[in-house]
Amino acid sequence: MIGRLIDGRYQINSRIARGGMATVYLATDLRLERPVAVKIMHDHLADDTAFRSRFIQEARSAARLAHPNVVSVFDQGQDSEMAYLVMEYLPGITLRDLLKDYGNLTPEQTLDIMDAVLRGLAAAHEAGIVHRDLKPENVLLADDGRIKIGDFGLARATTANTASGQALLGTIAYLSPELLTRGVADARSDIYAAGIMMFEMLTGEQPFKGEQPMQVAYQHANDKVPAPSSKNSKVPQSLDEVVAWSTQRAPENRPENAQQLLDALLSAESGIRRGTQTTNISTQQTIVMPAHGFDNDGATQVIRNSTTDQIANPTGRLVALGASRRKRGLWVALLVVLLAVFGGGAGWFFGAGPGSYVSIPQVTGQTPEVAQSALKAAGFTVTLESINSTTIPAGQAIDSSPKGGERVPRGAKLVLEISLGPKMIATPKLVGLPQAQAEQSVTTAGFTLEKTKQIFNANIPAGVVVSALDSAGEPLPAEYAEGGKVQLTVSAGPLPDVAGKSQADAFAALTAVGLQPVLGTPVYNTTIPKDSIVSVTVPPAGLSPGDSVTVIPSKGPEMIVVPDVTGMTLEDGIAKVKSLGFKFSTNYEKNPKSWKFLPVVYQSPSGGVKLAKGSTVIVNGP
Repeated sequence: MIGRLIDGRYQINSRIARGGMATVYLATDLRLERPVAVKIMHDHLADDTAFRSRFIQEARSAARLAHPNVVSVFDQGQDSEMAYLVMEYLPGITLRDLLKDYGNLTPEQTLDIMDAVLRGLAAAHEAGIVHRDLKPENVLLADDGRIKIGDFGLARATTANTASGQALLGTIAYLSPELLTRGVADARSDIYAAGIMMFEMLTGEQPFKGEQPMQVAYQHANDKVPAPSSKNSKVPQSLDEVVAWSTQRAPENRPENAQQLLDALLSAESGIRRGTQTTNISTQQTIVMPAHGFDNDGATQVIRNSTTDQIANPTGRLVALGASRRKRGLWVALLVVLLAVFGGGAGWFFGAGPGSYVSIPQVTGQTPEVAQSALKAAGFTVTLESINSTTIPAGQAIDSSPKGGERVPRGAKLVLEISLGPKMIATPKLVGLPQAQAEQSVTTAGFTLEKTKQIFNANIPAGVVVSALDSAGEPLPAEYAEGGKVQLTVSAGPLPDVAGKSQADAFAALTAVGLQPVLGTPVYNTTIPKDSIVSVTVPPAGLSPGDSVTVIPSKGPEMIVVPDVTGMTLEDGIAKVKSLGFKFSTNYEKNPKSWKFLPVVYQSPSGGVKLAKGSTVIVNGP
């Protein structure tokens, strides 16, 4: 896979990680010239419809979230038989890696990380999405200090009920009691997982352990999560209470969503930080610093009580930047003097002439940080504005206002427009509407109407919508992205009934409704005469005008030689005629127990006569 070009756009550079569903690679987006993470489904799962649906669901769920604490999904598609999705690349480590290196974290460090996690989770819950697989492996700690939730592969709408078999796909150590016992997940299931994560961060271990997964599951369903302070005496009572509230076995006793838990955490945080014995509270917080400031191997470090280190590097950079600007200012001043000396027109050029205008850099597709830096470096004053966009992924710059490439006065004020992704629109009722009315509803709502498809349907009148599908071929969700593609399928009415008709009449009837009949292999039939039509073959996906349709003709009844069973017992004689596909009649029909002993003394027709398969042979005893 290394070196492969995906979909003509994403150049695979190296492997980052491998999971149960897919492998994640570091790649370069050749179109936008930026590093991305490409998640590619394992080959052995590519043909599994359920896994492919989960894979697509991850892209949809994550793409609906535009939040600084959620990993952005940029693209999703398929190259040959290979399903993939393209995500924001975050160099750094996971919370699991941090826990492996440090064991347990301090209450302050736990607060800092959980603050970011719950803010991202609150955005998901507000959007109607349950993560369902929250665990340290899915919390990413970037080298630049950002903390984000990733891997929405198990995410579902909060109104959806989930079968228990699917629910157990989540990591057993973080699954809520209701998921284990009833297989139903809602926002409170994520709250339980968040509480287990907090316990693990504060104590360095999970609350329930066992040699087998079912042992752990049993404890989740029946036991109370212990207080973190029982494992680590440094944990304050306020965090014990937050963990206890979030891990109640009954969902109704937990916070309803991540925002409620975040509010409780912030309340506990204010008390903890007021009680911290330090002259500079900021030095007590966990700070993830860029890797180049520490080890040569580039590993992210967690810094405690290091005021000098935190201030020294930024101060040095500011001093160097100030010196650079002073030098640049001297050169500019010298240049102005020289131009004034050697050309009287220089004052006009740089004052009112073309020299007072500069081009705005193009920033479309860049991250807000990169785009803002580019505009400020060009001398502009920049303010941010978040707006919806159907063309630019959430979290990327749409453009500046005025637009990139335009020439404006130096130092002008610009607005940098950041994409919120497409606006989510409530989908109108389409199934059951006449075609014209449904198509009008699609375009009026703000969706993109694909070419309407017709399908023969005996139960729905012609011209009425049978189904409305999204761009992935799934039924439209309750809310759909503005500009999203909608495929309508409309009934073409019932197929013509050609059973029993001649081949010519059947072909004419099928051709009249736009089908292309093809003669299939004849079959035996006892009721339809030879060369007349028995049936047409309808594929599982149905038939549409313009499709080829296989027409099955009759060979007439199958003629079989009647065996001579006289002299056999009734039991053997009857078994013989039945084995050849005949029915039977006997004068001892009401006394089958005698069939073993009585001989066949009469049969009709006689042995050797050809008779249609399925006909009745008389087999009588004495």
